[in-house]
Amino acid sequence: MNKWYEIENIEQIDSPALVVYPERIKANIELAKKITNDIDRLRPHVKTNKITEVCRLMLQAGISKFKCATIAEAEMAALAGTPDILLAYQPVGPKINRLINLIKAYPESRFSCLVDHPENAAFINNLCREENVALDVFIDLNVGMNRTGIYLSEAYHLAKTIVSLKNLRLAGLHGYDGQIHEPDIVQRQNEANISYVMMENVSHEIQPLLPYPLRMVIGGTPPFTSHAQLTNYECSPGTFIFWDFGYGDKYPDLPFEYAALVICRIISIVDNQHICVDLGHKSVAAESPFPRVYFLNAPDTIPVSHSEEHLVLKVPDSKKYAIGQVFYGVPKHICPTIALYEKAFVIENGRMMDSWDVIARNRYINF
Repeated sequence: MNKWYEIENIEQIDSPALVVYPERIKANIELAKKITNDIDRLRPHVKTNKITEVCRLMLQAGISKFKCATIAEAEMAALAGTPDILLAYQPVGPKINRLINLIKAYPESRFSCLVDHPENAAFINNLCREENVALDVFIDLNVGMNRTGIYLSEAYHLAKTIVSLKNLRLAGLHGYDGQIHEPDIVQRQNEANISYVMMENVSHEIQPLLPYPLRMVIGGTPPFTSHAQLTNYECSPGTFIFWDFGYGDKYPDLPFEYAALVICRIISIVDNQHICVDLGHKSVAAESPFPRVYFLNAPDTIPVSHSEEHLVLKVPDSKKYAIGQVFYGVPKHICPTIALYEKAFVIENGRMMDSWDVIARNRYINF
């Protein structure tokens, strides 16, 4: 009997390749909905999938808002018909005009973005005024990631600046606690609570400036189950849609399914204990230490060296393998791996049935 991941017509797919399994994607979506227990509080980050059809699967499941990191991802979400799109990135330079162009081109979608500096907020406002555009903004708070976001002590001043600007509307607060990687679920909960308290303190200070309630957007995937308990917060997991070996191995309490794999083939038998497959840096995310991929049908392989187009593996006995043999791999980090492929082959009922363009791997779609 075939394993769930095996593809009957695999000979029709050249390697290396990205393959996706829609039924497992749908199962992950339903699990995310169950964890949140309120679909209106689920704002998935589309940086992982970068595929219009995957966004549509989430929309069909009742999800109505997404978070994204690039203008191309924002446009992909709009092309899919998403009502509410948050650019979780502070636009600067030409990116501001590109965002304004999206607002004009896709009037059925409501766009918003992050800001963390008063001068940039004023600059965005001026460009919006020139183009007769109104834009919702979220203050990006530094809740410990120390990457972007304003210090909490300076957030009130930024909020007052935004309130004074005619073409910007302060929609809410955003906090990304990507520094949370604790495997222990109790410790992870404690660290997530720290992010929550920080955001609550700022919201209590800023809320009196506004006649409407602030919207709160928090977190990524590891603290997802913790943040999902906060009834007035939107949660933004991303990796859940495909899952990967890095999170699957580290967080067994998050029972999502592998829904995207990379396939490769043995291209050389090096010696009695080494083989080489066609899965190089350009085919699987290479920023992590070994192992960068876990092979479902070859779990005893050990990576030895990795270059642009080759991955050399140590095996107990190379005689058990054959030139051209297919390996099915789960990347350690799925998000940047997806961006390495122009298309994903769609696997249904054990067969390759279609392909989807990884449209947002590009920096530009139309704008």
